[in-house]
Amino acid sequence: MKLTKSHLFPVVLLIVALLLAACTPQAQTPVPTSAPAPTSAPAPTSAPAPTTAPTGSVVSATPGLDIDMILLPKFLGIAVFDQAYEGAKEAHAELQNKGELIFTGPTAENSVAGQIETLTNAATQGVKAVMLSNNAGDQIAAAAQAAQAAGVKVITWDSPIPSAQGESVFVAQVDFSETGRVMADMALSILGPEGGEFAILSASPDAANQNAWIAAMKQVLTEPKYANLKLVDTVYGNDQSEESYNQALALVDKYPNLKLIMAPTTVGIAAAAKAMTDEGLCDRVKVSGLGLPAEMASYTLSGCAPQFALWSFKDLGYLTYYLAYGIATGQLQGVEGERFNAGRMGTYTIEKDPTRPNGLRVLMGPFTVYTAENVNE
Repeated sequence: MKLTKSHLFPVVLLIVALLLAACTPQAQTPVPTSAPAPTSAPAPTSAPAPTTAPTGSVVSATPGLDIDMILLPKFLGIAVFDQAYEGAKEAHAELQNKGELIFTGPTAENSVAGQIETLTNAATQGVKAVMLSNNAGDQIAAAAQAAQAAGVKVITWDSPIPSAQGESVFVAQVDFSETGRVMADMALSILGPEGGEFAILSASPDAANQNAWIAAMKQVLTEPKYANLKLVDTVYGNDQSEESYNQALALVDKYPNLKLIMAPTTVGIAAAAKAMTDEGLCDRVKVSGLGLPAEMASYTLSGCAPQFALWSFKDLGYLTYYLAYGIATGQLQGVEGERFNAGRMGTYTIEKDPTRPNGLRVLMGPFTVYTAENVNE
């Protein structure tokens, strides 16, 4: 059959359409594949606490928060701890803490177990900070670690945890090595260059501060300047007046040539001075150490305790409270190099504790050495 023009035109259009379709790229339908198994995102973790703080800035704690805090002394009934409480109360009022400041502690007879029990129960009572003057050595470390894990900050003062386990920062009243030198210098001043025998009447065998001071003093005594000072014994009165009194008299009986009793404890020094006074022994045996002016004035003026030293326990309680409030409220991290404002006492820095490899401290200072010339000031 012969195709006419009218028949050719539709055919041509069909061919063109087919050619265009062949030249147009077709969308590729992807072959479905199994989606890769989702990977678990790393679980969020707390950033490791920095070990050092940025330099330059000074943290001033925001007042008016609401946290309960415990001031826990070695035990109750000691004048210096009452003074520390007065300082803590002053800071509590200045910082307008809406929470409670609880002053509690064990008896002298139950000091170690009582401190551990108080620290153990702190978290269940909703307490956020415990300010501890440790009398339990490292026996309290496990309780302190458990308290910290439960959200209770443990700040020590007066006497630290030796290992620093469970402790955020220690507020040191003075440099512990300086304490040893001050005691050695007072002994040398009282006994003179000819020296003589002396003994130490300490608090308890587990009191970390007492042990550190005694160790520091023994180190100082190795220097040639102190060659004629002979330390013959160290005994413990457990910071109880009657026991310390009896220990002082026992030292005199045991060492006929004893010339000085050095008591780095306010209870011990007052008890020893009273014992020497009561027995008429002050001309033969002098007393020195760390004591409260109000308790030692009469013995110093009589010549029985010619020199003794101390710092302000009220200031110690005040400074400890400022530090504990800052750490417990999260305004301070409690790391080396951190600086903070402590109200009327000014600016302090958290630093490494040279007496404990794992410890941090805030150093208060200074010492005051008391004699007949300033004991009543």
